[in-house]
Amino acid sequence: MIHVLAIITAQPGMRDRILDAWRANVDAVRAEAGCLGYDAVVDVRDAAPGFARFGADTFVVVERWATLQALQAHAVAPHMKAYAAKVREWTANRAIHVLEPA
Repeated sequence: MIHVLAIITAQPGMRDRILDAWRANVDAVRAEAGCLGYDAVVDVRDAAPGFARFGADTFVVVERWATLQALQAHAVAPHMKAYAAKVREWTANRAIHVLEPA
């Protein structure tokens, strides 16, 4: 199994706009062959002091894929290309971490 942490940082104030576009695309992604999980998460509100935070402009997509090949197919899927084009100007940075079980 492949795990992905996609850390997306929006231009200031644009996170909700990107998340709306992400939500509109999520059913298509979850229907892809090999997709085992695809969820967006944000910092917990009012977390105890001492916990690291991504901040108000960042969200993380937590993904699980059956194989690296399924992830590679996902990356070039037409709906992902359309999503990327739609959110490009709203995005300040994105870091995609592809991981495997230790």
